[in-house]
Amino acid sequence: MDQRKFTDTIQFAINRNREQEIRDILMAVYEALVEKGYNPISQIVGYILSEDPTYITNYNNARALIVKIDRDELLQQIVKSYLKS
Repeated sequence: MDQRKFTDTIQFAINRNREQEIRDILMAVYEALVEKGYNPISQIVGYILSEDPTYITNYNNARALIVKIDRDELLQQIVKSYLKS
């Protein structure tokens, strides 16, 4: 049984190489959605909220790419990027 208490805070960290991989995947997915005429922000948000990959087009292998990213990693990367702005 896990000895951590519910009051403990768990740290979540992504290494630099993974951050770049996530950025590259997200940009490829974004571009595929634009090329197919979708609103990429709405589609990506729909995917994040539902974890339903059908929000992402199969075009240019975008759906297969997006499922390589754990939602927690994706959200962390987005928040980190937003707060740097």
